[in-house]
Amino acid sequence: MTTAAATPNPSACALPWWKQTTVYQVYPRSFCDTNGDGIGDLRGVLSKLDVLAELGVETLWLTPFFDSPGRDLGYDVRDYRKIGAESGTFADLVELRQELSRRGMRLVFDLVLNHTSDQHPWFQQALLCPKSPERDYYLFRKGKGPRGDKPPNNWRSMIGPSGWQRDPTSGDYYFTSFLPFQPDLNHRNPAVTRNMLSIVRFFLEQGADGLRLDIFNALLKDPSFADNPFSFRPLPSEENPDGFFQQNLYTINHKDSIEFARTLRAFVDSVPEPEQPDGTLPRPGKERFLVGEVFGPPKLLRSYLGMPDDGLNLVFLFKTLRTPFSAEAFFDLIEEYEREFPAPLLPTWVLGNHDKPRYIERLGNDARRAKVLSTLQLCARGVPFVYQGEEIGMTNLDLPADSALDPLSNMYGFVPTELRRLLRKKGILLNRDECRTPMQWSMDENAGFAPPGTRPFLPVHPGFPFCNVEAQRKDPTSLFQHYKRLFALRRAFAALHGGSLALWHKTSVPKGVLAFTRQHEAQTVFVLLHFADDEAEVRLPFACEPLYSTHGSPLLPPSRRLRLRPFEAVLLTPIPGSLGTFAP
Repeated sequence: MTTAAATPNPSACALPWWKQTTVYQVYPRSFCDTNGDGIGDLRGVLSKLDVLAELGVETLWLTPFFDSPGRDLGYDVRDYRKIGAESGTFADLVELRQELSRRGMRLVFDLVLNHTSDQHPWFQQALLCPKSPERDYYLFRKGKGPRGDKPPNNWRSMIGPSGWQRDPTSGDYYFTSFLPFQPDLNHRNPAVTRNMLSIVRFFLEQGADGLRLDIFNALLKDPSFADNPFSFRPLPSEENPDGFFQQNLYTINHKDSIEFARTLRAFVDSVPEPEQPDGTLPRPGKERFLVGEVFGPPKLLRSYLGMPDDGLNLVFLFKTLRTPFSAEAFFDLIEEYEREFPAPLLPTWVLGNHDKPRYIERLGNDARRAKVLSTLQLCARGVPFVYQGEEIGMTNLDLPADSALDPLSNMYGFVPTELRRLLRKKGILLNRDECRTPMQWSMDENAGFAPPGTRPFLPVHPGFPFCNVEAQRKDPTSLFQHYKRLFALRRAFAALHGGSLALWHKTSVPKGVLAFTRQHEAQTVFVLLHFADDEAEVRLPFACEPLYSTHGSPLLPPSRRLRLRPFEAVLLTPIPGSLGTFAP
């Protein structure tokens, strides 16, 4: 047998912490409400740290909790230096940082660089006084036509309609990449760069170990303001942001956005870490990491990481969200990620987030399939990002469009319910409320999300009596226990959190089976994933001992033949002394 793909890797013990970690995304608003207002808060996150530590979480990513009008539920920031009243106080944040540090856990903030709320003081001043310096903080342009009542060009927003909004007072237009009340900042203005880097410094001084960068690939637009070319694509995707019959040549993935990644990385690396909660001296700033929300093919997204790695530390790779559940499809995906992100670069593994449908739905809500796919996510080379609730198999909740909090759903309220469901199965979520329902902690009222008698900001999924953390902590066969075991194995084995990856050739395993080797120095782990609803027999190269099976114990006879049951994932390690030369 010959090797299909192999990636050399430096010593795992020499890798920065963020290259070895697993990241757990917390959407605070729907995580845990402690004060009875129906909205999750920072103290709610604090109250669940022991459960997260038990699960094996190493790094928490919190979506925005700074001051906001809440029209996009936090991603429309009004004040970057003030915590939203519904989220808590700076004292809560300090305590959270201290408690995370005490448990050896890290904290990642969500930073919106591309735009502000239209209620931000800068934008309010820009509207009030067209000759103010703040006017040039945003992308204001004169309209076209005899009366100037036509948009300056044909640029669309990322969600379909024209991105240009008209200021009724001056008659000028301003550009919005996402929602109409989120005006884009003009990052070609040095004053904007200085101000936003000051906010980056502020976030780092609050104890952020990393920053997730919202729609980073929309940051800088072409200064020519030329029309975008026509495209035949009706809808964008994670791999191709062109859509709505427009090629986003001048608005998305501009070369200057890619260059700004290097500026931002250099700045973050220059900021020393604050004094640690235990009083120890600050550590060098290079212990932080930046991960960008970007869309496009992996080969293009790799450019955001710099040459060779002086840009963003990581970029989200969303191609997993549309990859069919098959051994062949994920073989090809791993091969592509290994080719485009060779060491010292790392891919990311994402199955869902607060904007995307919950991944278990596209698996037919089958926990067996979810265990196979999450095993791949947590055992492949890269940094996995797990969205809250995935560890218990939370599903999407059908919600009526006319009661949606999500402004995106209101924009597309005319789309029929059945078409919305069909689009959701294809990975397009028109009502993001459906994947943001309250976290299901227990069988108690409100699923333990909020105190009894409280009305949560979104309905609790009616399946919570059967799908909740409390019940699954007691069930050794549950998804929660599966994630807990994999987190522990990933942490314990350098081969899994920092080793190289070599795919086994498709011809060396039965159809429906994907296998790869993770290796660090003398430590080797074989990962075998069965994507089919039948039994399959795999010939092993060495005598092995089991590390884990999603079916309890693997069927591993002395003959070095492993019998895989339907939708089974198995981790093995060679028995010492049995290793020879192995080309998978």
